[in-house]
Amino acid sequence: MITSNDFKNGMTIELDGKLMTVVEFLHVKPGKGSAFVRTKLKDLKTGFCVEKTFKAGEKLVKAHIEKKPMQFLYVNDGEYTFMDNETYDQITLSEDFVGDAKKWMTDGMDVHILFHETTPLGVEVPNFVELTVTSTDPGFKGDTATGGSKPATLETGTTIQVPLFVNIDDKLQIDTRTGQYLKRV
Repeated sequence: MITSNDFKNGMTIELDGKLMTVVEFLHVKPGKGSAFVRTKLKDLKTGFCVEKTFKAGEKLVKAHIEKKPMQFLYVNDGEYTFMDNETYDQITLSEDFVGDAKKWMTDGMDVHILFHETTPLGVEVPNFVELTVTSTDPGFKGDTATGGSKPATLETGTTIQVPLFVNIDDKLQIDTRTGQYLKRV
């Protein structure tokens, strides 16, 4: 059990039979009346966000989420297969379930899959990945005065904006949280 005073961003709680993640919270102590905590919660199953207010010190049940390191093996007809690094058990998840993580995953990549009891909740890719450029327009010498950018398609099929000097077969470091180019590797 936790109280509403213990909230942190990213904390997962059980509320009305649903798993909710705290997106943001604010402790409010008005001049008159008792203190309260205003929160924005995200339903882990549906992805919808709701705003809810709790009394200061209100008791809630903290959900126990387990992060299992797993290896992404392959995609077959929109089904993503992962292998547990310890037991070698395999699980298959749908394309909708994997969500935006699929933009950054390559075969053999280590990811974390979030579980509540035995139910998978989501896929977390590393914050930084290294991917190879498969297609992009050529850059022109001396065309850097404006600090421009151009689209480049990565080995996963994702298109991002990169500086003009990036060429095909360059390996790039990408921030998966923002989808931005960081540097050439």
